[in-house]
Amino acid sequence: MSAPIERLGPQDTELVANRIAEAFIALEVTSWLVPDASKREAVLAGDFEILVDHAMRHGFVHATTDRAGVAVWFPSVGEPAPPPPDYDARLAAACGEWTDRFQHLDELFAANHPHPDHHHMAFLAVQPGRQGQGLGTALMRHHHAWLDANAMPAYLEASSPRSRDLYARHGYRAGEPFRVPDGMPFWPMWREPAGR
Repeated sequence: MSAPIERLGPQDTELVANRIAEAFIALEVTSWLVPDASKREAVLAGDFEILVDHAMRHGFVHATTDRAGVAVWFPSVGEPAPPPPDYDARLAAACGEWTDRFQHLDELFAANHPHPDHHHMAFLAVQPGRQGQGLGTALMRHHHAWLDANAMPAYLEASSPRSRDLYARHGYRAGEPFRVPDGMPFWPMWREPAGR
């Protein structure tokens, strides 16, 4: 399937954050992040909204034209982008009693993030009823085409064996996993541009 892809702007921030939360709520790690299932999706959406808002200014946010699939990329080239404004206060407002868990995850991601220039795919999410239809693949191929043309590597953190295997089919190599305190893994994955 080849789905048309477009770049989104700030007016779509909440939609993208909600789409990611809706897709990610099924991931095991979200039970550790937000143990209260009744609040989980809203807390995740609040956290993701901070990061998507930041990507609108410092990265790339793409979606299928029907908004069923979204991808959020941050360039990590030369000097890093500044952190989101008022991040600690905004994170605490979004995550409440579970803020320390989100901070711990941020620290794990930072400790395992590679240093060479690359683009970081922070989020790839597809509406649950539309998964398995090639939308995630279309979103990746769209940005990979630019990365390949510009000889730029890519990086991501896979949060499940299923996503790790999907990304491996698109040229990503998995490193040793790192884990949140209850043992659930994230696989750091690196992709060299095609032709390298």
